[in-house]
Amino acid sequence: MSEAKSKRQLLREKRQREQQRKRILAIIAVTIGALLIFGVLVYPNLRPVEFVVPDFYERPNVDFNATGDPNAPITITEYSDYQCTFCKRFAEQTEPQLIETYVKTGKVRFIYRSFGLFIGQESRDAAEASYCAGDQGKFWEYHDIVFANHTGENVGNFTRRRLEAFAEALNLDMNAFRDCLNTGKYAQRVTQDGVDGRAAGVRATPSFVITYTVNGQTQTRLLEGAQPFSVFQATLDSILVEMGLQP
Repeated sequence: MSEAKSKRQLLREKRQREQQRKRILAIIAVTIGALLIFGVLVYPNLRPVEFVVPDFYERPNVDFNATGDPNAPITITEYSDYQCTFCKRFAEQTEPQLIETYVKTGKVRFIYRSFGLFIGQESRDAAEASYCAGDQGKFWEYHDIVFANHTGENVGNFTRRRLEAFAEALNLDMNAFRDCLNTGKYAQRVTQDGVDGRAAGVRATPSFVITYTVNGQTQTRLLEGAQPFSVFQATLDSILVEMGLQP
């Protein structure tokens, strides 16, 4: 009788050990799963956001997304996309020369507009964010920092977390900035940018709608692509001559 009981005891202890082993394996599996989820979903959001802060330059008579004398004889409206490589080239290479030569001298007023949801969702998100920064007088600084951190199309350059990091670098009121993004304050404006651009004949970015008046008649020219400064200079000087003004 005692021998049978001993066997039952041994079997019971064996089952208990097996159950304990399974519980330990289950705990290990759950722990590994949690660590994997943390590594994939949580940790990337805890890491500091790395990005470039460019050297900002002065723009005269800034009014939200416009710069220059409102009464300048020529207005250039750029239709652009923050994910566009050629737009980045223009912003970093040609635009500063335009500002220095024509905007600061009162000959040109320069306006930046997005081209709606052109390349992808990040295009829209970055455009809305730049307008939100404009609410705090930092449109152009935000414009510059976004282009400085463009590396490709739809590759995560302008995630919500990065857009907020750019705003923090500019010392914006983050509650106001987040509220602007969360409520989609400028969503319709970005959509309208694209509508107006297409109505003006824009089909690609960057494109520049140049408007001026001759003998009381409004004239328009469309300049397409990231043209070098020399092309803008020749175009603008010819317009000034057409208007009877000194280039």
